[in-house]
Order: sequence, then C-alpha cells, then structure tokens
Amino acid sequence: MQAPQDYRNVPIDIQTSKVLDWLLDRRHCGRRWPAQVAQVRERIRAALQDMPEHPEIRELLQGSYLHYFHCLRIVEILKGTEASTKNLFGRYSSQRMKDWQEIVSLYEKDNAYLAELSSLLGRSISYELPALRRQRGRWLQAQQELARREDECQARAGELRERFLGSCRQYGIAGEDVRRELLAQVQALPSLLSRVGDGASALGDAIELYQACVGFVCDSPGAEALPLLRHVAAHGNSSVFRWRTGQEPLRLERPEAAPQAPEPPPQDTIDWGDFPTEPPQGGDIDWGITVEPSAQGEDGIDWGDGEKGQEGTITVELSAQGDGGIDWGDVPVSPNPPLSPFVPQGEDGIDWGDGEKGTITAEPAPQGDGGIDWGDTGGQEGTITVVEAGTEAPEGVARGSDALTLLENPETRNQFIDELMELELFLAQRLLELEDAALDVVALSQFQAAPAELQGQSPERLRAQLATARELLGQLCSRSVQHLCMILASPRYVERVTALLRQQSLQAELLLAKREALGQRRRQALAEQGALEPRLRQLQDRARELQRLIEADISKRYGGRPVNLMGVNL
Repeated sequence: MQAPQDYRNVPIDIQTSKVLDWLLDRRHCGRRWPAQVAQVRERIRAALQDMPEHPEIRELLQGSYLHYFHCLRIVEILKGTEASTKNLFGRYSSQRMKDWQEIVSLYEKDNAYLAELSSLLGRSISYELPALRRQRGRWLQAQQELARREDECQARAGELRERFLGSCRQYGIAGEDVRRELLAQVQALPSLLSRVGDGASALGDAIELYQACVGFVCDSPGAEALPLLRHVAAHGNSSVFRWRTGQEPLRLERPEAAPQAPEPPPQDTIDWGDFPTEPPQGGDIDWGITVEPSAQGEDGIDWGDGEKGQEGTITVELSAQGDGGIDWGDVPVSPNPPLSPFVPQGEDGIDWGDGEKGTITAEPAPQGDGGIDWGDTGGQEGTITVVEAGTEAPEGVARGSDALTLLENPETRNQFIDELMELELFLAQRLLELEDAALDVVALSQFQAAPAELQGQSPERLRAQLATARELLGQLCSRSVQHLCMILASPRYVERVTALLRQQSLQAELLLAKREALGQRRRQALAEQGALEPRLRQLQDRARELQRLIEADISKRYGGRPVNLMGVNL
C-alpha cells in the first residue's frame, strides 16, 4: 500500500471546458459569481477615471481585459505612489487606494475571481481562438485561390497575346498600329506582284514543254495551252487591257477605292446628306423636263386627260448643283430596257449619277406592235429609248478593271494561279516518271514518237523548273498576299481585320487588368492576415497566462498538488 503522503504528488487533471463546473460543484466558488463580477466591473470602470501616471499602470490599462491579478498588481503600484497618504495605523487616506482595495476584496468574496478566470479561459479556448484560426484559414485560402486565378489570367493573356502576334505575323505586320501597318503593306503589294510576274519568265521552257506534251498527247498541235501564264512569262505583270486587246494602253484610269465609312455626326446635329440648305431662287423649281413638238400635227401622246398631244421627245436634264435644279445625289439610274447606242460626251441627257448624261425619246410604234400606252382613254402607243452618253472609254484608254494589272484583277489572278498549278502538276508528274525506273520504261515506249524537246529533258532541269513554279505559287497563295489582295479589293476589309485583331489584343489587356485586380485583392488578404496574427498571438498568450494562474490557485487549495488543465490547444 502507498503511504497517505504519497497522494500529494498525484496530479489533478481537469478538463478546461469543465473547469468552471468543477469549481462550482466543489463549492470553491459561489453560484452568484456573475452578479459579483458585474459589480466589480462597475467599480473598475469608475476607478479608471482617476489613475496616477505610471508606465506599468499604463501598460496594464492597454490590455483588453483587467482581471483579479491585474488589480493586485495595481494595488502594489499604488502602495508606492500613494505612500505619502499612509497614516499611523497603516491605512491609506487616498481614494485611489481605497477604491482598488475594495475591488480586490469584492473579487475575493466567494472566490469570484477564480470563476471569472475559468470563464475567460473556457471562452478563449472554445470560441475566440477557433474563430481567429478559422478567419486566418479563410484569408490563407483566399490568397491561394487568388494566386491560382492570377496564374490562369496570366497564362490566358499570354495565349491571346501569342495568338494576336501569330495573326499579325500572318498578315506580315508587327501589331503596334494594325490599321496603319495593313495599309502600308498594301502599298508594297504592286511591287511584289511585279516580282512574281518577272519570275514567271523563268517558266518559258516549262510552258513550251507542256505545250509540246499537250500537242503530242491530245493530237492538237494548234491549241495553245496556258495562255495567261504564257503572256505573263513574255510581258510580265501587264495590264488587263493589254492582255485583252494585245495593245499597250495610252492612258490608265484606275478605279478609285471605295470611300471609307464617314464618322457618325454628333448626337446634337442632324445629317441632311447632300441636300442644299436653301431652296433655289427664281420662282418655281426647274425639273429639267422639256417636251419638243415634232413636225407631225396629228396623232401624238395621250397624256391621260383624254386629249391627244403632239408627239415629241422627252428630254430629262439634271443641272449641276446650285443652278436651280434638283440634286439627285449619287444614286445611279439603271433602266431595265437595253441601252441604245451611246451619244457623245457632253450632250444634254440624263445624269446617271456619275456626271454623264443621256436622253429619253418617245417614238410612235406601228399599230399592233407592243408599246407604251400613255393614257387610259386611247391614243397612239410608243416606245421609250434610253440613250446613255459617254460611258465608253476612248480608244486606247484603259478604265476600270482593264486598268488593273493581271495579278491585281481577281479573275485574271485566279486564272494565273490555276494555270500555274496545272503546270506544276505536269512538271511533278513528268519528274516522277523520269526518276522512277519502272515508270521510265513505260514512258520510253509511249514517247518514242514524241518530239525531241519532250524526250531530251533531264530530271535536274525539271526539278529546277518545278521549284520555280512552286516558289511562285507559294508567294501568290500565301496568307499575307491573299489578305493584301482582299484589302486592295475592299477597303472595308481593313476595318474588319483591324477590329478582329484589336479584339484579341483587348481581351489580353482585359485579362491582364483582371490579373492586376486579383493581385490587389490577394495583397489585401495578406494584409488582413498580417493584422490578424498579432491578435491571435496575444490571445494565445493570455490563455496560457490564465491557465497558469488557475492551476496555481487550485494547487494551493489542495496542498500543492499539481493541477493540469486538459484540452488546451494553443
């Protein structure tokens, strides 16, 4: 058996969450301790209004909560600061000392201070510390999530930026000013097409070889193969007019580029278009329609009122703006009937919208023939002949698409590419026949009666011609040249390409801006976590201090036996 004195070394283990109930059950504290503590708190608030200047007192008052042991320390400090108020009987006449001594005595009544300390420790362990840890965990999780999203935005922005630069490389531009660089590329297109046309001259022997093969195989020596490619090889990238007529044009009148879309007018103004702001002076409006009577005095035009007028010519003339006439704008008049032979430029006629004029004449038709009935009550029928003036170019002048070069005009460029691909396939097949031994035997038997130029070709020469043809095809069919040709044909294409590329660049910029916003939120979460850490450490230190004070107080009540408060996770 163990001696009775050995029980003094047996520790007392108390669960921290149950320490208050443990004290109440063993009557170490009274059950009315909350009311006593509330009374003490009122006295403490009143006593704090009059405190001496002391560094240690100032440090104690900076704490979040004053408990019993703090009050004991304040009393010890006041014994030094209020020593002059001590009388012969050992009592202090200072009201400060009296207030804090009364506070200590109220705390010690029924051990209310021990119940308060146990309550503070239980609340810190069960609620305050877990809440701060959860809040710190949320800030840490927020930082990790924001960092992950930052990386995603950075990666996505890099992909979009790389896609934007890849698209710019396809167009042959740097991407700094997309629209200006695209228009600058178009200026270099004619010289590039000229180099392609000059490079086609190296295919003269290949064209003649293909011509000889077509004439031998198809038994049609008179048929000309690859006419456009042959023309470009001989004359370079000439105009469509020369290809069509065989003559050099005296003057080239290239078609003007379509005008760019105008900027929208301000919201507070009205766009009246091309209408004059003031009506023409001089009375009635001159419609530009005159009726000229003919020599016949009998049958004429029925104008719809039952009476017949004289037959004549209706001439519709549009005067220039500002001459008292109507400005019809730029809307062209396209009559459905076929146009009659053109009249010379400069005669009076209809203005079709491009500055040229024509005439409308009404002629009587024979009875029974189809014509136009001008009235509802009878009258002679007639026909309208629309004469358009000045649309034919003078002899030797190339206008419109005829003024473009063969490789600028889409139709002739496509025909050139088709013929070049046809020649490439022929050269590739012929080279394969010469290099393959098995096929060479068959070819020798088939081409025994062929011309000497067909039989005397070497693989090295065919390989060089094939490389030239493929190089020209690669230049013409490259993505950059295709886009440049589309830009040359349609100025609106520049705006569409610019908008598309700017959209890719803008998406990358938006993702970078989003990444910056996420980084700012992450730094804010880090700052919140940094502000939370001192509070957490302070609360942990206070919990350790309360644990130590409670264990020491309970140990004194049990003759110095060791006391362990269990479940304290700091």
